Amino acid sequence: MQKAYLILEDGSIFEGNSIGFSSTKYGEVVFNTSMTGYQEILTDPSYSGQIVVATYPLIGNYGINSSDSQSKQIQVKGYVIREYCEFPSHYDSELDLDTYLKDNDIPGIFDIDTRAVTKKLRFTGSMMGCITNNPNPEEELKNLLKQPHYLEVNHVLSVSSDTKYNWEQEDNSSLNDLKIAVIDCGVKFNILKNLSMRGCKVEVFPVDASLEKILENNPDGIVISPGPGDPSMLDQLSSTVEELIKVKPIFGICLGNQLIARALGANTFKLKFGHHGANHPVKDLRSGKVTISSQNHGFAIDPDTLPNDLSVSHVNLIDGTVEGIEHKNLPVMGIQFHSEASPGPLDNTYLFDRFIEKIKEEQNG
Repeated sequence: MQKAYLILEDGSIFEGNSIGFSSTKYGEVVFNTSMTGYQEILTDPSYSGQIVVATYPLIGNYGINSSDSQSKQIQVKGYVIREYCEFPSHYDSELDLDTYLKDNDIPGIFDIDTRAVTKKLRFTGSMMGCITNNPNPEEELKNLLKQPHYLEVNHVLSVSSDTKYNWEQEDNSSLNDLKIAVIDCGVKFNILKNLSMRGCKVEVFPVDASLEKILENNPDGIVISPGPGDPSMLDQLSSTVEELIKVKPIFGICLGNQLIARALGANTFKLKFGHHGANHPVKDLRSGKVTISSQNHGFAIDPDTLPNDLSVSHVNLIDGTVEGIEHKNLPVMGIQFHSEASPGPLDNTYLFDRFIEKIKEEQNG
């Protein structure tokens, strides 16, 4: 069994065994607290540029299938787990995790103390790291310190679609006849599925699409998708969003939520170790209802910088951070968590319905 090492920028070295592709990959190391959904996590474009540590101790036990992926490929830079299940058991399983990682050229490491890694990240904050098979990890530590930092790279450019496309889905409902334009900052398939299941005709645009292109077919509403990295690197898109807000109903999810806030003058800031998991309690301030949400973001909106025409609609009950915003006069809303789940509970799919209600209210005057 080949040895592998997880190396952190503070000099910490964790020795374990290799799964997946034998190589060295660098990225920001974050931990995810979900108990299931490793395939969805691996394929979530919001994890582009990051090495993910699974806090749940057993990974790989139900295999990999063709229906749970949230994008066309694995997006993480590497995967860190405590115990790897070599022989998965599930009626949907088509291949094992090790083969899946190999097929996507992604290195993994297991048989390390993921609790110790997680405690370190909680104390120091997310940091750069690498997974390597180099038998001289001290040498690799020097190479790690020469790599561009996660925050210096615009990761959205590597996950957004290159061209416009229509999302086709067989179970499209006829309940609505709405055209939705989705700005792809790293969109998950389940967002497109949720819109399509509600009868929406979905057109997906690259992150650099012009205002004119997005409005060319006169969509009824705009969705700004989740995505990786620092929203301040997308201020050009924020300018487009600022113009879209004036003419169309808008729904921003995760990074899209931050881009709405920035377009209207608010600031964002880096969280110490981010929110990554499927067990974050969020309170809807309109209804008073608390739901459990799936989250994956390293930045948050600074509530002290919100303009007067934006109000906080949701808050995180763990740390009090802003989890949603709503415009007081326009049909504009944003959430910091993942209403489409994948992985995670379905508590928050109602927010797609709320957005559709806003569109219809706007159309009816």
